[in-house]
Amino acid sequence: MMNICLFQRYKPLCLSSPGLSKGVANGGMAQFQEMMRQQLESSMHAELEKLLDTSTGAEREVSKKDFEGFKNIFHRFLQVKGPSVEWIKIQRPPEDSIQPYDKIAARGLPDNVADSLNKLVVVKLNGGLGTSMGCKGPKSLISVRNENTFLDLTVQQIEHLNKTYNTDVPLVLMNSFNTDEDTKKILQKYTHHRVKIHTFNQSRYPRINKESLLPVSTNLSMTGQNSEGWYPPGHGDIYASFHNSGLLDQLIAQGKEYIFVSNIDNLGATVDLHILHHLVSQPNGKRCEFVMEVTDKTRADVKGGTLIQYEGKLRLLEIAQVPKAHVDEFKSVSKFKIFNTNNLWISLAAIKRLQEQKAIDMEIIVNPKTLDGGQNVVQLETAVGAAIKSFDNALGINVPRSRFLPVKTTSDLLLVMSNLYSLDAGSLTMSPKREFPTTPHVKLGSSFTKVQEYLTRFESIPDMLELDHLTVSGDVTFGKNVSLKGTVIIIANHGDRIDIPAGSMLENKIVSGNLRILDH
Repeated sequence: MMNICLFQRYKPLCLSSPGLSKGVANGGMAQFQEMMRQQLESSMHAELEKLLDTSTGAEREVSKKDFEGFKNIFHRFLQVKGPSVEWIKIQRPPEDSIQPYDKIAARGLPDNVADSLNKLVVVKLNGGLGTSMGCKGPKSLISVRNENTFLDLTVQQIEHLNKTYNTDVPLVLMNSFNTDEDTKKILQKYTHHRVKIHTFNQSRYPRINKESLLPVSTNLSMTGQNSEGWYPPGHGDIYASFHNSGLLDQLIAQGKEYIFVSNIDNLGATVDLHILHHLVSQPNGKRCEFVMEVTDKTRADVKGGTLIQYEGKLRLLEIAQVPKAHVDEFKSVSKFKIFNTNNLWISLAAIKRLQEQKAIDMEIIVNPKTLDGGQNVVQLETAVGAAIKSFDNALGINVPRSRFLPVKTTSDLLLVMSNLYSLDAGSLTMSPKREFPTTPHVKLGSSFTKVQEYLTRFESIPDMLELDHLTVSGDVTFGKNVSLKGTVIIIANHGDRIDIPAGSMLENKIVSGNLRILDH
């Protein structure tokens, strides 16, 4: 038996065949690889048909559409012969392809802001669960500020726009099969708000066995062993699923021209009237079809995707595409100074055109997973920003850091719940009482990971207006009205517990055990 390697994007995928020697001898290695690819594709198509035969009616039709997309990504996955970028071809983007936000804002706003807003649709990526923060159900339903959830804040922001300018900006939620049911139940509470809410679902793709490259599910159901057999294929799926849902055509028919897309857990991603005006005021021939908001990299963002010029096009470069020898260079803040916030402004007409031409090209992200039973599987995913190279007149806008305020952990949650931010009409803004515009670095230990446990450890959220750095590790609780300033490090060793008394003021302190052991 001999081995042959089909190259995935990042590592060789080795397949074995007892008749390989004969195949190679008769037709050459390349021909044999192509034969193996065709065989794998044929086997996959047969398995997908078997899966479709396990259901009828609407579920079968939806899955059939989803599988068309999956066949396409699987075909491309088998074709890939090496890294998606040649490092030597990477160039810095031309000066005018990434514009400073101040330059865009300096143009001011027109008298008819409402006309621009009526061409806009806000889309929130709502496919994720709150499991990483110890919560069941959609992440968008976690309370983040004054009992308001991510979804509440989003609805308040858009309603405020619609009331202020007498407009009709709708909200569209891209759900996944993980979040759709729970989200739809909660939407009833917004019936009397001045914002129309639409939803559509991401595709549902089959996880594939890492060895056989065939689906692990035996039928289309989501129950029992099959529940682990499916996944939503990353937010790059927005283009196909939005188009397939019929909602894209519906919104175009209503005169909508642009979508503003962002992650629902990015509390900085509010509608920016200056960027919107820049888009709708361009002459027709020069219309910008895609804007990516980027912001300056800090050491905390070294893994974030960046914009490059590649083969004459603006392109998103993710760390997963970088050859190992160049990873340190990619992380360098001096060479790659900006990263993608995943706040994107995209032309609806362009999405329709490119979808119909099947011309949206996104790199495949190969995501290996291990299921509960120990089985190794692969998920094939794409990222929404990777499509930038398919659109005409694409542009990066270097926005203030305040437009990137993601809440991924309870450390992030502590920041947005604190007096560092004030809340107005669903939007969080840095308190004017904070002398420095940068956010403090907060690192809470494993005792704080789950939201419920985190909440029990704070009788009230500390005053953090003058905080630079906070590290907390071990069994630590905070009383009411605690104030934290400068650099504060609190470490409870195993078996110890530290209770910070109500009314305490910790400024440049290291606390360990029950003793404050070092003042700075």
